[in-house]
Amino acid sequence: MIKSVEIRLNWLVWLRTLLVIAMALAAGCSSPGGSESGDRSLPRIAIAGLAIESSTFSPALTGEEAFHARYGPDVFSAFPFLAEDSEMRQRAEWVPILIGRSLPGGAVTREAYESLVNQTLDSLRENGPYDAMFFVIHGAMSVVGLDDPEGDLIIRIREVIGNEPMVSTVMDLHGNVSVRLAENSDLITCYRMAPHEDEMESKERAAENLLQRIESGMGKPAYKAWIPVPILLPGEKTSTRIEPGKSLYAEVAPAAAQEGVVDAAIWIGYAWADEPRNHGVVMVVGDDRDTVTATAERLGRRFWDVRFDFEFVAPTVTLEEGLEKALTSEKRPFYISDMGDNPTAGGAGDVTWTLAEIFKRPEFKAADGPSLIYASLPAPDLMEQVLDVGVGGQVDGFAGAEVDSRYSPPIRIQGTVEAIRDGDLHAELEASIRVGSVHVIVTKKRKPYHYEADFTQLGLNPREADIVVVKIGYLVPELYNMQADWVMALTPGGVDQDLERLGYQRIQRPMFPLDREMEDPDLSARLIRLSDELE
Repeated sequence: MIKSVEIRLNWLVWLRTLLVIAMALAAGCSSPGGSESGDRSLPRIAIAGLAIESSTFSPALTGEEAFHARYGPDVFSAFPFLAEDSEMRQRAEWVPILIGRSLPGGAVTREAYESLVNQTLDSLRENGPYDAMFFVIHGAMSVVGLDDPEGDLIIRIREVIGNEPMVSTVMDLHGNVSVRLAENSDLITCYRMAPHEDEMESKERAAENLLQRIESGMGKPAYKAWIPVPILLPGEKTSTRIEPGKSLYAEVAPAAAQEGVVDAAIWIGYAWADEPRNHGVVMVVGDDRDTVTATAERLGRRFWDVRFDFEFVAPTVTLEEGLEKALTSEKRPFYISDMGDNPTAGGAGDVTWTLAEIFKRPEFKAADGPSLIYASLPAPDLMEQVLDVGVGGQVDGFAGAEVDSRYSPPIRIQGTVEAIRDGDLHAELEASIRVGSVHVIVTKKRKPYHYEADFTQLGLNPREADIVVVKIGYLVPELYNMQADWVMALTPGGVDQDLERLGYQRIQRPMFPLDREMEDPDLSARLIRLSDELE
């Protein structure tokens, strides 16, 4: 009987969806926000959010310009599934407000945060009212002088839109879910893969869940189970490419597909910020209390039970050991992750320690030595000299350590300019400089190097190099698919993988792995207040 009711409900939902689409197409007009709907019966859904992963252990600060904010109709360009001719676009009157996304970095200045938040709130006031909101964040933003910025942001948004609109929140699995973020989110989900190959799929799932709850008339899920898990591990140990992360996250989709459950998620959390909210979380939302709570507790227990099994996704070595292995290996290209200053995890990106060690090696002194590509170091002053001499010219100047000089001072680079490229979104200006057999990529502003094109646009071929050293943690898919072998070097920086030497002061203790012998925590589900119940 239950199955037959479910089938009838699904047919009703689809029939209603087709009717809504037909009405929207017949209306043939666009709303000021860029939606295809002219039918006021369609739900009005605001789109907003700020995303950054920011280390409190880095001296870097992040300004407003780093978020490359998109406003109004330009917001749609961040979501291919909401393209103008997409089926999902026609099912609602989407109201694009503001989306900001920064490279990971240091804490956001309070001035930058308040400016972006106030712009968001002002636009929400001007374009309301709303039936729902699509809230797109990372979940690991740190702001100078403010704990839990995402929790602060959603509360301030609720003060404008009210508690009635349904909010669907989508996050990175390395984000943090505080109680107040959980309370103010009616639907919540996160990525299920690290590296995040399912990022867009997860965002589309969050939007689809929201639409289905509206179209079916079921509204907000009745139950939200939240479980804090006292584990704080870096992504380099919790990748879903390997066990136990692979099997742990394989359980999430089946858990979310159960009758009575809308979605389920496991957050690893963010290891390089020192706030009480930084720890793992399991959360399940749905309409069946027993299934929701039991599912959350099962996932929470599974997460806790495999805590000792998490290992680095590749061999971890000192830089010296990594260079020795790379030089003696017959496998080419050999990749070395320079992990401590990884700008994709929140590092300043300008620590010079690793490049200084490379320059000391006699193997790389001559031009005919083993070819090594190093990516990268910001060097705004040196870039001016690069432009003056041009390709083929000689430069002699300093790079790096303008932000983070704790481990090594600015490094002198004397070499030949091989290529110059202008107009990159993050670097703005970048160049390759040859020093002996080392090809050093320098930039005006910091930039992570993730794709083959990042190198080939500078005339470098990472597939033919002997060694490639990249400021990164685990290799993103395109780099991973190019390497013949790789290691992760335990280098210093603002996202040091040796968590015990970071000096946490404010996270909740005990916490694994800092307190390895801690007793088992209370992993019972906490039922979080619904947004309608908030004052």
